[in-house]
Amino acid sequence: MGCRTFEIGLFRANATMILLTFDSDGVLKSLPRFRFENCQGGNVFIRPDGEHNLSMVDDLNVQSIRRMKVMGLSPALVVETSPGNFQAWIKHSRVLPKELSTAVARRLAKDLGGDAGAADWRHFGRLAGFTNRKLRHQGSDGLFPFVKLVEASSRVCDAAEGLVAQVQLQMEEEVKRRTRMRRTGASHRLSHSLKTIDQFRANPIYAGDATRVDLAYAIYALSLGASVEQVEATIAARDLSHKGGEKRQADYLARTIKKALTLVQTR
Repeated sequence: MGCRTFEIGLFRANATMILLTFDSDGVLKSLPRFRFENCQGGNVFIRPDGEHNLSMVDDLNVQSIRRMKVMGLSPALVVETSPGNFQAWIKHSRVLPKELSTAVARRLAKDLGGDAGAADWRHFGRLAGFTNRKLRHQGSDGLFPFVKLVEASSRVCDAAEGLVAQVQLQMEEEVKRRTRMRRTGASHRLSHSLKTIDQFRANPIYAGDATRVDLAYAIYALSLGASVEQVEATIAARDLSHKGGEKRQADYLARTIKKALTLVQTR
């Protein structure tokens, strides 16, 4: 796995999890304790400590492992967790941030038919050399299968770079899509909550002065978060031909918005 430090999970028969952090030497020196916990009915798990450059795919069969290699996704480590069932760790050339790491793990699980529920940046794998104490794996002789090390090349999978780039691009596009949806939703809610410009025109305080109405409405709407474009479009909905040609009308709108923004900012 090539990590500087590891987190060991000792899942005891009473359903409590003990978490321990070691470097490689510490893991080796603690093997007697792990054996004791395993003999007492506990399961022994391992994962990188902190953010890392690995993706673990769980619940794979022999065909899935072969397909991985055909796809160029050669694993750095393959562990048989129970007869015919495997976990594969793919090593990337760089440490992946948590969200990206989880997204890549989910994509790999989907493409390879792995366990989507085990696809995240912090999921434990089983530590080879200990028995899998799940009751469903207990044999008729009362014994449990050993977790076996099948492959350990420790190689970086260069072919995974393209997949990581695809997943990262999809994440960025999703962020943009959600931002657009939030803005659209906010704009929709705003348009339904704002007073209309006609309500300002009907207010006797402005004595029918359309220029005063336009400015008052602009101050009101901008102060509540309406965009400049929304306010301009609302004011321009009335006939502005008395202001002159298109250029003079555009100048009028610009002056009104500028004055309104100044007044909003000084409040």
